[in-house]
Amino acid sequence: MSAPPPIDLTLARKVLQTEAAAILALVDRLGDGFERAVRMLLDCRGRVIVTGMGKSGIICRKIAATLTSTGTPAFFLHPAEAIHGDLGVLQAEDVILALSYSGETDELLRLLETIKRLGAKLIAITGDCRSTLGQAADVTLDCRVSEEACPMNLVPTASTTAGLALGDALAMTLLVAKGFSQAHFASLHPGGKLGKRLMRVEQLMHGGDESPIVRADTPIPNVIYEMSSKGLGMTCVIDGRGALTGIITDGDLRRHMTGTTNLLDRTASDVMTRNPVTIRRETLAAEALLVLEQRKITAIVVVNEQHQVQGVVHLHDLWRTEMF
Repeated sequence: MSAPPPIDLTLARKVLQTEAAAILALVDRLGDGFERAVRMLLDCRGRVIVTGMGKSGIICRKIAATLTSTGTPAFFLHPAEAIHGDLGVLQAEDVILALSYSGETDELLRLLETIKRLGAKLIAITGDCRSTLGQAADVTLDCRVSEEACPMNLVPTASTTAGLALGDALAMTLLVAKGFSQAHFASLHPGGKLGKRLMRVEQLMHGGDESPIVRADTPIPNVIYEMSSKGLGMTCVIDGRGALTGIITDGDLRRHMTGTTNLLDRTASDVMTRNPVTIRRETLAAEALLVLEQRKITAIVVVNEQHQVQGVVHLHDLWRTEMF
């Protein structure tokens, strides 16, 4: 049995170079048309319907998923199924984003009459702006490529990559224009490792009866009991109005044991650290972890606007989420 022929990486490198060049060529084509497309998506009061056939259809699914995950309601509509009964999903307030490199895909062109009759807006991503689709669209974005990465210049490769990159550019520009924040992103991605990185501290903190809390006049023996029973190596200290005035850590107790006064005869206000670092419950877990690491502390108190204790987040709670 003969050995398999060696794999020549020359073609693989050529594919990557060709596709990279196709994306870079898009940069200088961005202008008024792209701005109008983003504005159209930003002003959309319905859904963004992304549609395309074959390989373009696969790219459309990815673009729709990216838009949806960044706060723009979008879904993929298969054009062949649309003309066999699914046209009913289109509404006048929708924006249709159609992808066809030739601009002459029959199934897409058969949607044009319905789109125009409804008065819905149409954005076309095509390699031929003079095509039927390109001429019919309210905004046409040029994604033409000089060549496909296929050795026969036939298989959609560079063209689909360019279409995907242009879709990503639309989605990311739209994201910024909408003011879509990390907090918004977190609310749409509660699962998986990404979701854990974007958890809010209110989902991780020790709140209610789990929070170690004593009053400023609490005797140290009772302070030690509270710290030991809650197991966080610290306790919050509050005043008569319930507002946080300080914290006591294991380190604070050790430092005061060396004084001339018997530690057990003192109260919480005698040994506490005043004006401790605090965060709000809506703070992202990743931000809380950064504060803990920068301050070289192991726990941080969560407070509300009145500076009342809502809970405590410990370094171990953040690491248990396996964020990194």
